[in-house]
Amino acid sequence: MKFPDQNPLFDYTHIMRSRYGETDKMGYVYYGVYLEYFEVARTEMVRSMGLNYAKLEENGVMLPVVSAELDYKQPVYYDEKMYISVSIYEEPTVRLHTYYRVKTDRTNKSHVNGHVVLAFMDRTHRKPIRAPRIFMDKLMENIGTRGD
Repeated sequence: MKFPDQNPLFDYTHIMRSRYGETDKMGYVYYGVYLEYFEVARTEMVRSMGLNYAKLEENGVMLPVVSAELDYKQPVYYDEKMYISVSIYEEPTVRLHTYYRVKTDRTNKSHVNGHVVLAFMDRTHRKPIRAPRIFMDKLMENIGTRGD
């Protein structure tokens, strides 16, 4: 998986620790859990922009995942502090492309990289729509900032 060759429009890092119930028999964070971590980081990214998913839903907008890609580089262990970075490299239209890197204090290298694509959808008709003005306004207000 390749990240775009440009600086992100918006970048956010969420910090959390891996929990015991998320690890497998080898003591590694189970591979499927990373999508949940990405969701938590993405939710907090939207909140850091001054918006939240509940507000989008009140405005009749849903944001389902339509594709996800992950590259596992090295394990994260139980109780490690993780820095989950979410980046947006292009202005969303109907789709929102989000990119992720999971790092820890143990190494400067990424443990997991990801790319998740979401689609803006009309809640009533369940049809794709363009990114709503409320989302675009908040994103544009925050371009070039970094939330931590």
